[in-house]
Amino acid sequence: MNRPWKIFDDHLRLAVRLTPNGGRDAIDGVEADGDGETLLKARVTSVPEKGKANKALILLIARSLRIPKSSISLVSGETARKKILRIEGDPEDLIKKLEALLG
Repeated sequence: MNRPWKIFDDHLRLAVRLTPNGGRDAIDGVEADGDGETLLKARVTSVPEKGKANKALILLIARSLRIPKSSISLVSGETARKKILRIEGDPEDLIKKLEALLG
C-alpha cells in the first residue's frame, strides 16, 4: 500500500480521513479510499463545528510526531472528512516519525 504523504523540499503533505465525535483521540492506521488514494485514519472527540475537530486533529498529529502544532497547517478539507495537512520540517525526519507511528 502507498503511504498517505507526499514529499516536498521543506515539508510533507499528509492526507487524512478524520472522524469527529470519534469517542477518543487516536490514529487508527492507513486505508485506501474509493479512488485508491491512501489516507491516514484519525479520530478525535471534538465536534465538527467552528473548526474544533480540525484543531484537535492538528494537536493529535503534533503530539504523535512530537513536533510543535505551529508546524502543521490545514491545506484543504476544512469542512470535509478528507483533509490535507502541511507539516513543516525535514521530510526525512518526519517520514521516520510517521513510519514509527504507523508501525
